[in-house]
Amino acid sequence: MTENKNHERSAVSVIGLGQMGTRLAQAFLTVGHTTTVWNRTVAKADALVAQGAVRAATADAAIAASPLIVVSLPDYTTMQDLLGPVARSLRGRTLANLTSGTPEEAARMADWAAGHGADYLDGAAMSGTRLVGRPEALFVFSGSPEAFATHRSVLASLGNSMHLGADPALAPVYDTALFGLAWGALAGFYHAVALVGAAGVDPADFAAVATGHMPFVTSLMADHARQIEDGRFPDDDGTVEVHAAAMEHLVQTSRAQGIGTDVPKLIKALLDRAAATGHGTSGIASVIETITKGERNV
Repeated sequence: MTENKNHERSAVSVIGLGQMGTRLAQAFLTVGHTTTVWNRTVAKADALVAQGAVRAATADAAIAASPLIVVSLPDYTTMQDLLGPVARSLRGRTLANLTSGTPEEAARMADWAAGHGADYLDGAAMSGTRLVGRPEALFVFSGSPEAFATHRSVLASLGNSMHLGADPALAPVYDTALFGLAWGALAGFYHAVALVGAAGVDPADFAAVATGHMPFVTSLMADHARQIEDGRFPDDDGTVEVHAAAMEHLVQTSRAQGIGTDVPKLIKALLDRAAATGHGTSGIASVIETITKGERNV
């Protein structure tokens, strides 16, 4: 009986076979989970069926095939339009939604799923499609802790699957926050590549040095998170005024090299606002207060 129950829990259905949905299904298949797939364009399932997936004739059949339903669709409206007519089949199952959206949409979807007797997990793939199925691929989920615990081993097939908490809105909050973090880091990297490129440095050569520097940067994140939590900003890593002067140097150097100054000017503006509100001699993590208050409240 236990063996049958475990086998049932290893079954998963994937609805939506775009680039991400296809990679999700492949990851499940790779580790041996019984994987049922469905897409409105039937031919999109052909390659997966050749790899061992079970093709469902309808969305209803895909839901009926597994206790865990993973959805990857363009938006929440499409998902609800598709699942609405077959919502009765969701009762007793877990709906794991990897469709990007807002915290409000996630909360509404969780209520909708609960109204049809289903557990709900909202999720986000934070590492794009290339890493799906590898340990370093980050997937964040929020919603029913019981549902996540039940299907943890299946979801772990996708990569590093983390549960953030019971509030279904947490996953889209993390999704957008981590997206902003990645773009902030990449914007700094692109500017740096342009700057050293003006001096004839090859991008790959610079990237080798930059990636070696990143552990120090990530250690600052952990330390500064503690400072923000405590509301105390020691100047161990330099004051706001010191960093503002350094950023002005970066602006001037960039201008002299004939490259854009958008990135350093943005950071300089944040530092200047922090100094204007009395944090000139505080540590640089005090910039959080400028961001939290918003420009109009400074």
